[in-house]
Amino acid sequence: MTQENGSDAAQSEMRWNGWGDPVKAQELPRAVRALLPLLLGRIRKPDAPVVLGDVHLEPSALQSDDLEAFVAVVGIAHVDDSAEARIRHAGGRSTPDLLRRRRQHQAAPDAVILPGSHTEVAAVLGVAAERGVAVIPFGGGTSVVGALAPERGAHRGVISLDLRRLTGLIHLDEVSGEALLAAGTTGPDAEALLTARGYELGHYPQSFRYATIGGFAAARSSGQNSAGLGRFDAMVTGIRVATPTGDIELGRSPGSAAGPDLIRVFLGSEGIFGVITEVRVRVHPVPRDRILESWSFPDFARGADGLRQVAQHGGGPTVIRLSDEAETAVSLAQVGRIGKALAKGASIVTVYEGEGISDRRARTSALLTAAGGTSSGEGAAEEWLDGRFDGPYLRDALLDAGVFCETLETATTWSNLHALRSAVTASLHEGITDAGARPYVMCHVSHIYPTGASLYFTVLASIRSDPLEAWEVIKGRVNDAIIATGGTISHHHAVGRDHAPWLEQEIGETGVRILAAIKRELDPSGILNPGAVISMDRAR
Repeated sequence: MTQENGSDAAQSEMRWNGWGDPVKAQELPRAVRALLPLLLGRIRKPDAPVVLGDVHLEPSALQSDDLEAFVAVVGIAHVDDSAEARIRHAGGRSTPDLLRRRRQHQAAPDAVILPGSHTEVAAVLGVAAERGVAVIPFGGGTSVVGALAPERGAHRGVISLDLRRLTGLIHLDEVSGEALLAAGTTGPDAEALLTARGYELGHYPQSFRYATIGGFAAARSSGQNSAGLGRFDAMVTGIRVATPTGDIELGRSPGSAAGPDLIRVFLGSEGIFGVITEVRVRVHPVPRDRILESWSFPDFARGADGLRQVAQHGGGPTVIRLSDEAETAVSLAQVGRIGKALAKGASIVTVYEGEGISDRRARTSALLTAAGGTSSGEGAAEEWLDGRFDGPYLRDALLDAGVFCETLETATTWSNLHALRSAVTASLHEGITDAGARPYVMCHVSHIYPTGASLYFTVLASIRSDPLEAWEVIKGRVNDAIIATGGTISHHHAVGRDHAPWLEQEIGETGVRILAAIKRELDPSGILNPGAVISMDRAR
């Protein structure tokens, strides 16, 4: 079947030093600006960020013969060692990433290589292994865990392997309900291509507008529709990967018992074993109907009990998310409801799509009401749906105003949920207070399971010392608290380099040895994403 490509103009190029479309960069809402001093105290105006043309990079470590070897594979138009290209590929979009981009001296890959096919990806890996050059696979550039840092490890150089040319719908099997997509296809392009044929993947993480199909797989992404459609890894039925020692194509049929499921080895591997070039996913017809409903709860605890009841009874909404009292207040302030923002109470948003909406809504409403909830109509749910991908723009506006803003997430069982939330919140408060600032910590639950749920934290603070140094200490203490309280080091942001030091505490020494053995077999030179997921000394 002829491959169908998405629109190259689906999204503008990401801001080099912020999130998303530069045209959509926003000022802080007046109500939020008025609320911040009440929450955080006096806020110091930050220094002006450096402009792109003034960023200082070390010269590329690649020699002319290195570049010529890559040109021989992908063509001269697809090898770029310009300063701007290198800077734009110098990390992801976490707050620490963006703070580093505000500095004049920055680290960056030595070149950007853009292969146009699986065969070219494999050939680039061959060249890199032969010449001792590290390779950082790059999809949409949305990582928030340090997975895109230009780390060369023991190698003499490092390239960013940009997969944007690997895009399009390769095949749609309408009988089986499967679509084969090139890994560089963005979320919007994938949905546009499928919608044109009457189908939907339905995977909508907050990074949706820029993240890619391969990135979803490599990071084990979880989207906002997870309550109804599951995580991305549950949608994957097949995968194609190029590794430095050979190709692998997995997913011959559903329900196979032909040994361990090797697809799961690559889902969540963040490019340390190979480069995902194609992903086969489960799709479904585009839902015809949608119903939105918002709920108010006296407190987070009763809202969480409502979510547990919904998850354990099954057949609930497509989307269900609970915001605690602090997050509910800021959400109200964003839409100008400053009076209500100062009131107490938690809130839930529900969205129903697909079949049996009326029955699912009635069953969910009964459970939420019994848990102490009160329906508040469609308004808040509509506001959330309209702005659900715009949170990072607000984060950037806060940084511009001198407010440190960062997120982190974890997950645990229902019985441990409140203990974990308390431990993380206390660790954030203590760490930020020790840094001489006043914190404001928000939390929401956006992914639920019969046995447990995720916790997603957003923290605001006016940190007067170096925020990068302060956050490194604070985040380390939080990670310690997560592990000590029985949470996972990451529910859907992945491991990257930021969480790698804590992975062994979660999966054990034997688990790390298994991962290291796989890496040594597939990537004996250690060129792929050095230091991500497992530390470089354990990968040898």
